[in-house]
Amino acid sequence: MKKQLTIILFFTLNILGFSQSGTVKGIIKDYNDTSLFGVNVSVKTTTKGTQTNESGIFEISGIKDGNYVLAISYLGFKTKEVAFTLNSNETTDLGTITLYEGDEILDEIVINGNRTNKFSRKETAYVSKLALKDIENTQVYSTITNELLQSQVVTNFDDALKNAAGVENLWTSTGRGGDGAGYYSLRGFSVQPELVNGLPGLTNGTINPANIERIEVVKGPSATLFGNSVTSYGGLINVVTKKPYVGNGGELSFTSGTYGLNQVTGDFNTALDKENNIYFRLNTSYATEQSFQDAGFRKSFFVAPSLSYKVSNKLSFSFYGEITQAEQTNPTFLFLNRSEPTEAANLKELNYNNKLSFTSNDLSLENPTQNYRIQMDYKLSDTWQSQTLLSKSSTSTKGYYTYLFDYLVLGGNTFSRFLNKQNANTQTTDFQQNFIGDFKIASLRNRMVVGLDYFNATETNNSTGYAFYGNVTPQGDTSGDNPFTPDVETDSYPLSTSAVDAVLASQAIGNAKSKYHIYSVYASNVLNFTQSFSAMIGLRLDRFDNEGSLANPDDDYDQTTFSPKFGLLFQPILNKLSLFANYQNGFKNVAPALVGDPGTGPQTLKTFNPEQANQLEFGVKTNLFNSRLNATVSYYDIKVTDRVITDPDSPFNKIQGGEVVSRGFEIEINANPVNGLNIRGGFSNNYSETTKSDNANILNRRPLEAGPRNLYNLWANYEFQEGSLDGFGLGLGMNGASDRFAINYASTGEFVLPSYTIANTSIFYAADKYTISLKLNNAFNKEYYKGWSTINPQAPRTLLANVTYRF
Repeated sequence: MKKQLTIILFFTLNILGFSQSGTVKGIIKDYNDTSLFGVNVSVKTTTKGTQTNESGIFEISGIKDGNYVLAISYLGFKTKEVAFTLNSNETTDLGTITLYEGDEILDEIVINGNRTNKFSRKETAYVSKLALKDIENTQVYSTITNELLQSQVVTNFDDALKNAAGVENLWTSTGRGGDGAGYYSLRGFSVQPELVNGLPGLTNGTINPANIERIEVVKGPSATLFGNSVTSYGGLINVVTKKPYVGNGGELSFTSGTYGLNQVTGDFNTALDKENNIYFRLNTSYATEQSFQDAGFRKSFFVAPSLSYKVSNKLSFSFYGEITQAEQTNPTFLFLNRSEPTEAANLKELNYNNKLSFTSNDLSLENPTQNYRIQMDYKLSDTWQSQTLLSKSSTSTKGYYTYLFDYLVLGGNTFSRFLNKQNANTQTTDFQQNFIGDFKIASLRNRMVVGLDYFNATETNNSTGYAFYGNVTPQGDTSGDNPFTPDVETDSYPLSTSAVDAVLASQAIGNAKSKYHIYSVYASNVLNFTQSFSAMIGLRLDRFDNEGSLANPDDDYDQTTFSPKFGLLFQPILNKLSLFANYQNGFKNVAPALVGDPGTGPQTLKTFNPEQANQLEFGVKTNLFNSRLNATVSYYDIKVTDRVITDPDSPFNKIQGGEVVSRGFEIEINANPVNGLNIRGGFSNNYSETTKSDNANILNRRPLEAGPRNLYNLWANYEFQEGSLDGFGLGLGMNGASDRFAINYASTGEFVLPSYTIANTSIFYAADKYTISLKLNNAFNKEYYKGWSTINPQAPRTLLANVTYRF
């Protein structure tokens, strides 16, 4: 009897518990009666929230009875709040809720929900500094989502960028001062990842993907909105970090793999007040990894706190910080001679044993980095808002940097080792004030941003000079014969810090410090002639104030540059298909140079105009089948003019007037054809050539920074949705490139690195609280190389195992 009473009491309590909660549901559409997918929906003063499905439907359960306010936000639409009452054990149906377009730049506070097309997330307020959807933006960009990175068990930034069409790694991070981050080829030009959350965020090391919400690769010259200090003629790379989201929770993750890879990551998010106006998120990671070669390692630790505070419906603040401590040996590159004919024209002739690192773990570089960002948003009226941003960065390099260069003096493909002890630091400050409007003039909708931008950078270099430190051959033979001395030497050069310090003791220590400022004003407007037809026009006025070396007042100079952009877009099927064309501009400030032979008379100061890059592009964007198929197809043509080169007839003179063309097409597809299956694919073709130059060494040749002519990438991930295999899944993909020039000058001839196709695969099991994954990279153990005037061996087959727990 007692047992029966206990059972009855148990069920009674559960029924009472369930009777005290209810459900709210509804459907969200725009004013054209089109269902909106992926709208953020949250119940204020609670941690409950979700996103709408493909039909615009949302449903939130487990809410206690009472009076509530539903907060609804979606990029490009005005935020809406709906009051509702929830009675015990009932479902409140709010029916159809209509959102109206407006300039509402969403905070990076997101609601964790299930996305159908997990590999596509084009809602961003960074690319255009306006709340534009990808389908209505005339500029092309790729986004790499954290869901895509998780499905591939990505542990390094180079692997993450393999998912962007037309992007290829030229150099992995060297860790050296000034430009130690990785270099990538984008539309025929080299670029580094130098933006974090839309603002300058520099590093001399690598970026840990554990803190990445998504990566935005913006294509083509982009100086109008972003200036020239953190962009290239091919585009820019913006890293969007994880921010506070509505709710409490987090995850712990551990990854282990081949070559001593071990990585632990943590992610914690919580509300700091009862009203749920303040949210705090903390991301952290510790990682260690050995090289596949006989020496080399990388280890890093970072902590990234972020805070969001909604003061009122008009005013909000956000803060982001990232502190990284990293240490690594710089990767092994064989630098080819850039002026004399190469002894080997390919890898077979070079006979390279790529398991040799030619270094030791004693000779490492430390890269401490700090990035901070503060943002204030204030709603001035229904049509205008103010956005104030401040960012500061500091990145340093301390330790030993080595490189191997073929001087062709000793013969036999002998590479001489040079090294120095680095002590360098770069500090930047950026301040932006944007006024963002969404208003009508004579019934025509305008979405406008007007902004002021101040940026400065200070570079300090107290490194030693470079010292010769022995020779090596690609097969591992060594010698001590210095190519710069007439005598044959047989000195020994042990790879230890004590031996290296003894050699560097005779090298001078630099005392260089330089500084520059950039003052800019810019404006960009999207004008809708109709709902389907719009034009984008923008202009930047940029004032570059270079103090140069602080020890030399004679190298100061100023330059003023205009940077325009223009685009047209037509949507034959509203919000589903768009045709676009754009004109975009980029530029590069060029310092004056002393010219003239100092041996025959005084030198004179010669000034130059800024280099200019102009792009014409047209293409198609789709957002079909309730966002299950996103595709972008485009053709671009970039022309760079006024390039400055050294006069081939006189090393004491500089000439302006060189031209480079880069044209090609790109295809990127994100598809979710059936539930559980997500596909990401891309292909690019690029033709680049120096078409005008007084230097015959590079004329009519493909620049080295252009990388391979063809690139392709594919990743498909399928998770079973029901039955005995529910939660199990597998992934399969590949990355590939055509051959490329490691060196390509008239004086040197060509050294060609062969094409490659690398296959990757994974299996996993995903439950509500945890995921277990196995990932195989380079499944067929392909030997392949990359390079940029260098030969860079790539990793062989590796196996990774990951366990992630969510709470």
